[in-house]
Amino acid sequence: MTTLSIQRRTAHLNRRETPMHLFTIGQAVRLRGSFRTFPKTSEVYRITGILPPREDSPQYRIRNDDERHERVTTQDNLELVRPSRSSEGATLIERTFGHG
Repeated sequence: MTTLSIQRRTAHLNRRETPMHLFTIGQAVRLRGSFRTFPKTSEVYRITGILPPREDSPQYRIRNDDERHERVTTQDNLELVRPSRSSEGATLIERTFGHG
């Protein structure tokens, strides 16, 4: 095996793909609950900034309208909020069963 082929193999093994950001600025997201934190389901945040990855997970700045500060979190802690047009303003019972 030549030195050039060893260098190519090593370069290939050391090369890591940069994780892709799934969310864009302005999107509504919710923090996922964990064993330590249980965010309220009504806490909706907006993506205010995109930051470099931390430990293979892209980071974001997020902000809730009721808070005076921004938070920084990784992508694996977020989920997209997808309001459906038919259920906007509907209660949980209406969204679940289709009537009040």
